[in-house]
Amino acid sequence: MLPTYLLSLREGLEAALIIGIVLGAVNKIHRKDLAPAVWLGTLSAVIVSILTAIVLTSFGMSLEERAEQIFEGITMLAAAGILTWMIFWMGKQARFLKAELEEGVNKAASTTGKSAVFWLAFVAVVREGVELAIFITAAFFAGNSAETGNTLIQVLAGTILGLGTAVLLGYTIFATTVRLDLRKFFQVTGILLILFAAGLVAHGVHEFNEVGWIPSIVEHVWDVNMILDENSVAGLLLKTLFGYNGNPSLTEMIAYVVYIAVVAVFWRRENTIPVKATAASQA
Repeated sequence: MLPTYLLSLREGLEAALIIGIVLGAVNKIHRKDLAPAVWLGTLSAVIVSILTAIVLTSFGMSLEERAEQIFEGITMLAAAGILTWMIFWMGKQARFLKAELEEGVNKAASTTGKSAVFWLAFVAVVREGVELAIFITAAFFAGNSAETGNTLIQVLAGTILGLGTAVLLGYTIFATTVRLDLRKFFQVTGILLILFAAGLVAHGVHEFNEVGWIPSIVEHVWDVNMILDENSVAGLLLKTLFGYNGNPSLTEMIAYVVYIAVVAVFWRRENTIPVKATAASQA
């Protein structure tokens, strides 16, 4: 539940910020008649996102054995790639997001009006929603066990709680004087989600080990299931959060370590360059 909560919180807050900025831009140009188009675009994006999650999860559950393993492996790696891109994209674009959206609203209002504002809101929100749908599908299969019903309930609960928290934070930011340190928020959640993405990479490699697409090299580097069973409550939590495997293959371990190492290098560079630039501008 925790991974889907964090994913839903982050994606939901991004969507809430986008909606708030667009509505603020509409009010700024005194075109409150465009507000219904914003909400309609948002609602349409939410519906598309929900349908995407249902279709992906249902399709994956309908597959069996080798086909299911291939689907899960592809979904895990795709989700990890999108998640990594999203984390770094938000870090770069957050400072320009408001200006770009306000410019989009101004252009839309001066041209086709409601239709353009609808599509502006729809495209901005559906990107977050479809990303979340892919992440939820990956999280479901990453934590899936024999008790599929319990896993599904946990995923849905985490998603609902995460989106609910995002709505409350979004409302607080725009309706009160309380200001959330968004940069710090995205940094903290970014670190947690990078660890989650590393687990998805390892899990995807594990699935491809099973179908023979990626050799294991060493089938089991170690086996600590006697100490912490990956199918126990704690093991399943760690498995869903960080890709824990009590008896990983060598290629799983290599994929996990290489992913963390590469992302850590880029993360360090992205988060030190602004500091250096700020210090240089103040000199």
